[in-house]
Amino acid sequence: MEVLVYLPPGPAMKNQKPKIIEDKKQRGEWVESVFMAKANEHGLPVSKPWGELSSYDFVIGKTGRFVSVQVKSTLSKLKTGYVCTVRGGHRAYDTGSFDFLAAYVVPEDAWYIIPAKLIHGKECITLYPNSPTAKYEQYREAWHLLREAVGTTKVVEEEIPKAEESTPLNWMEERMLASFSFVRKHWER
Repeated sequence: MEVLVYLPPGPAMKNQKPKIIEDKKQRGEWVESVFMAKANEHGLPVSKPWGELSSYDFVIGKTGRFVSVQVKSTLSKLKTGYVCTVRGGHRAYDTGSFDFLAAYVVPEDAWYIIPAKLIHGKECITLYPNSPTAKYEQYREAWHLLREAVGTTKVVEEEIPKAEESTPLNWMEERMLASFSFVRKHWER
């Protein structure tokens, strides 16, 4: 069993790139944990269904107001974009399989919260994080769509501890610090 250890930013971490998880199943599990942390940072109540037979990965909401979310990620660069597979098994998802797609572009640390009706029938989509006019760009970091769908207006503002100015944080270190800050805040309650 591989154990990941977080090391605070310092001279040893300065120019180190984050390790990309090559195994798709392991990377999928990691991305789901990142989604849970990010959704919690945005004040969204998150539940994970038991087992793997559901056509969605998470349920967001509270009693009476739930939406289902399918989480996907991509590392696949295509020119200036990233191709994200959005099929279940070997075919496109059926209509009604889930309410929102949460697609994570790992190298860009960018989340896209896309209503399912826009991707049903497709087996992949291309996301362009560096193009403000791209088709799905309006859904980048659109966590408000999930809050609106479940009637939650609360947004949690987290203070992310910053390293000394001489030690800039990379995206992975910032994400880890935000997650640790969130957990610490809730343990102190």
